[in-house]
Amino acid sequence: MTQLSTDDERYLLQLARTVILDHLGEKTSTPPPAKSSSAFLEKRGCFVTLHSKGRLRGCIGIIEPIKSLIAGVKENAINAGFQDSRFSPVTLHEMEHITIEISILTKPALLYFQNVDELKKLLKPGVHGVILSRGSYRATFLPQVWEQLPGTEDFLGHLCQKAGMEKTCWKDTKTAIKVYEVSVFSEKDMKRIL
Repeated sequence: MTQLSTDDERYLLQLARTVILDHLGEKTSTPPPAKSSSAFLEKRGCFVTLHSKGRLRGCIGIIEPIKSLIAGVKENAINAGFQDSRFSPVTLHEMEHITIEISILTKPALLYFQNVDELKKLLKPGVHGVILSRGSYRATFLPQVWEQLPGTEDFLGHLCQKAGMEKTCWKDTKTAIKVYEVSVFSEKDMKRIL
């Protein structure tokens, strides 16, 4: 997987903001990157997260690497702004307070473990994003969620609930657990680029 440069990251953040503003009827244009990065065409999982005044305002992503990075950022920016069922759609007035963050995921890997204690040893708080799935139930938390839920059992319990399962579903051997890591960058880090 190609490493993104700071210019690549800046471009993707500008692209996400432009796509949201365009959807709100503010026709803007994102300047083309100084040089097109081959990373933009690689199939990568990615999430776009919106924060307003430091609080979560929307977060949608694609876990598996099924779309090009550039297509994923565009789609997830629109979905984070207008399709996250936890929030009302973003308004133009809000955009001056919104900070965009993008997370680029590694390919998820299935964890193999014999018991709960071994699972807890395999998980790396703050590093691993976690996907829980069983049957039609599935949910993920990005590694950033460890900041709010630093205890492994609490983290996994909340993730089970997010998936619509009982809080102890992670202890059930029928529940598949995958992990991934992310590269995260935000407008906040870049001192707001637009």
